Amino acid sequence: MIRRFGASPEPGRTYRRRPGAYALLPRDGSLLLTVQYDPMPDVQLPGGGIDPGESPTTALHREVFEETGWHIAQPRKVGVFRLFTYMPEYDLWAEKICHIYMARPTICKGPPTEPDHETLWMTPEVATQLLKSPGDRHFAEQFCMQIGSRF
Repeated sequence: MIRRFGASPEPGRTYRRRPGAYALLPRDGSLLLTVQYDPMPDVQLPGGGIDPGESPTTALHREVFEETGWHIAQPRKVGVFRLFTYMPEYDLWAEKICHIYMARPTICKGPPTEPDHETLWMTPEVATQLLKSPGDRHFAEQFCMQIGSRF
């Protein structure tokens, strides 16, 4: 069974299943995050939807690069969660299945190529306060506990 974060699905509402891959990206005591400004500012773990026929790790590499400009190495799956939400950028009610990975940012090739995204570096403790998604926050908190941080 996949753990659910956030609101329960609304009775009678149809949700489209949308798998995605997202990453905790630690480097030098900070986490690499992204902020998506449209439709409103939203601090997120970098990542996104897995396209049909695409593997989760291939999607992870693509999405992290699009949203941050960084290449990553050694992705390792650390968990998965489910989130029922409205996605205004797609005008879609979705059951997001979020596969969470830990990976190492290796090299920045430039700014994000995804429109309305900006790269952020922040301590894991601050990230746990600013990440909007309760599932993202959960995995950031787990990471803090693994490295011995207190928040």
